[in-house]
Amino acid sequence: MTTPSGHAGASAQKGHTAATRRMARHYAMQALYQWHMTGNSLNSIEAEFHTDNDMSKVDVEYFHDILHGVPEHLSELDALYEPFLVDRSLVELDAITRALLRLANYEFKFRIDVPYKVVINEAVSLAKKFGAEDSHKFINGVLDKSAAILRSLEVSAERKTR
Repeated sequence: MTTPSGHAGASAQKGHTAATRRMARHYAMQALYQWHMTGNSLNSIEAEFHTDNDMSKVDVEYFHDILHGVPEHLSELDALYEPFLVDRSLVELDAITRALLRLANYEFKFRIDVPYKVVINEAVSLAKKFGAEDSHKFINGVLDKSAAILRSLEVSAERKTR
C-alpha cells in the first residue's frame, strides 16, 4: 500500500509496533501544532524533531507520512469533520483539537491499515494529555461521526458483532 505522500504503508514496513506508532502520532500532533502556530516548513520542523527527540522508539516513516500527508490534504480533511463540529466553527477550534481532528481524519481516509477504533482511542488519549479540559469528549464525538462516514463498512461490521 502506498500512502498519498508516496510512502510504503504498514504492510511493507517491518518493525513498527503499537508503541512506536503511538509515539509517531504523539510527535506528529506536536509537529502539526508547531506548523500551524509558526508556519515553519514541514522539513525544518521534521528535522528539528529528529534532532531534539530520541526517535529510536518512533515509527519514523509513519511520523513522516502524517506530518506531510495532513498539510497536503488540509482542505479535504477539514471538510470531512467540519459538519460534525455542532456549535463550533473551524476557526474556533484550538490548535491542539484541530491538529488531532486532522490527524485522525487523515488516518481514517488514507491509512485504512489502522482500525478506526485505534484511530479514535489514540486521538482521545492525546487530547487527554495535551488538550483543554474535556476536549477529549468533543474529539471522541466528532471522530465517532467521521468514522461512521469514512469507515462505514468497518463501523457497521463492528456493530453487527456486538
